[in-house]
Amino acid sequence: MEERSWLRRGVAVALILSYPLLMATALWPLPWAFAVVAALSYVVEFRSPVAVPTFTAILSKVHLGITVRFVIREMAAVLLVARVADTSSRWFAGLAVGLFLLQGGRTLQTTMAYYLNRWVNAMPVLTRNIDLSALRIPPRPPAAIVNYKGARLLYLDAIPVVGAAVGAAVGLDWLGVAASGVALLWTLGAIVVLVPYLSRAAGLRHVDRVIGEVNSQIATYGPEILLYFSGSADSVYQINMWLGTLEKIDRRTLVVLRERGMIDLLGPTTLPVICIPSGASLMNFRSIDAAKVSLFAANVGKNIHMLRIPGHRSVFIGHGDSDKEASFNPFTKVYDEVWVAGPAGRDRYRRAGVGVRDDAIVEVGRPQLAGISTSRPRTNTVLYAPTWEGWQDDLAHTSVDTVGVKLVKALIKSGVRVIYKPHPLTGHRDPKALAAHKKILAAVRAAGGGHKSVIGSEPHLYDCFNEADLLISDISSVVADFIASGKPYAVTNVAARPEAEFRERYPTTEAGYLIGPKLAELPAILAELDRDEDTLAAARGKLKTYLLGPDEPDALTRFNAAINRLCEL
Repeated sequence: MEERSWLRRGVAVALILSYPLLMATALWPLPWAFAVVAALSYVVEFRSPVAVPTFTAILSKVHLGITVRFVIREMAAVLLVARVADTSSRWFAGLAVGLFLLQGGRTLQTTMAYYLNRWVNAMPVLTRNIDLSALRIPPRPPAAIVNYKGARLLYLDAIPVVGAAVGAAVGLDWLGVAASGVALLWTLGAIVVLVPYLSRAAGLRHVDRVIGEVNSQIATYGPEILLYFSGSADSVYQINMWLGTLEKIDRRTLVVLRERGMIDLLGPTTLPVICIPSGASLMNFRSIDAAKVSLFAANVGKNIHMLRIPGHRSVFIGHGDSDKEASFNPFTKVYDEVWVAGPAGRDRYRRAGVGVRDDAIVEVGRPQLAGISTSRPRTNTVLYAPTWEGWQDDLAHTSVDTVGVKLVKALIKSGVRVIYKPHPLTGHRDPKALAAHKKILAAVRAAGGGHKSVIGSEPHLYDCFNEADLLISDISSVVADFIASGKPYAVTNVAARPEAEFRERYPTTEAGYLIGPKLAELPAILAELDRDEDTLAAARGKLKTYLLGPDEPDALTRFNAAINRLCEL
């Protein structure tokens, strides 16, 4: 980490120092020194957006943005030629004109790329699995010319800047002019390539036409169910978990997203998908009015836009049942119905007294859990799947920053195989959690062997369930889902609450082991893996019914029946 910090500082310092060095070597003049400094400055410039993004953002705010920095290099090259070849030289004039034309060409290319991006990538409605061939949306142009901010083509001026320096050093004054001609030809080529893309996309600038065509296609499809979602990129798992289930129900479903980048992050699905960033556009999107039911996977502010559309039955389906406060959020009372997995979900709302009526709660099971195996692999594999730190300290249940590092090292030392599968948002809010997470990753990586860390969506959490003989987790929906496997599990009690109080507060721990902050219980828990007798098996079976509902009828059947009931009201 310290090495990377020094590297970032070095990039920042090199970027700033390159400009006075360029001016000094141009005015001296020292053509070869100028050429070396110029080349290095381009390398540092190319690395800076990744190495020091905050620093480059600050430079932009103080009027030293990327375009200004490139112009400074060009101006220094012109000064160098003026000092070496004299301002009366035609090659000096040629270089100045060439660089001026290059700037003009880049301005035209950037303008074209900007409007292409605006018309195609910033359409009022984005879609997936919907036929929009009538709009004649152009394919993506080559990446090298599509960046509307022009950063890629800015680097073309390295050709005349370095060429002019080399020409001044070896006495070939015409070299800078020739190099600027080459750069200008590249820019003109990019402009020519963009013309047909821009021409085809021009029709997309008419917002009413785009919305009208999407409305028409959706009306033809006739959605009965809307799966609505708004959230950050890190929260896309909350809607992905429902896609497979909604592909299997009897009713036609449309996925409605709100954030523009979300549509690219959404998992594979055959369902039609629309993304409408504007709240005004959503509430005036007439083709979704005929839907019967709106399903909500998360409690977020933008839900109000869909809730304001009359005639829909609103249902909160959430993204997993747990003993966390998120599973009995007071905001949930705004929905017509709240669907939970089993009796435990109903009891949470009763105990919390947040205003959700008991007759509004429907137990539908967890259809996503059908692929979870109920057999133990007998490989002495422990899955450590902690939750994240939460939006507030009083909602934090994570063990990552308290016992996570110590726990993983103890597991590795004990001889069991470890799979580390953290929550996608781990470290999102708390730097301490992020630091501990990185230490855990390093410990697993250093251990080698069969130990592994699973970051991202693949392999899926449930695939990790199937590999494990034992789960260690925190208070989260992971525990409730793992109950479906019937295998042993342990829950961290990082606050060292008295056992009776902890289990009463968090019913999902009833049939599991508890692990305190000193990990004193860990050896006895791991010893259970080697025994033929599973002392908590019966308790887990009873808890499974309480958390997830009965095995018959299966969860998908119950979920589908609940959908049909609402559609027929």
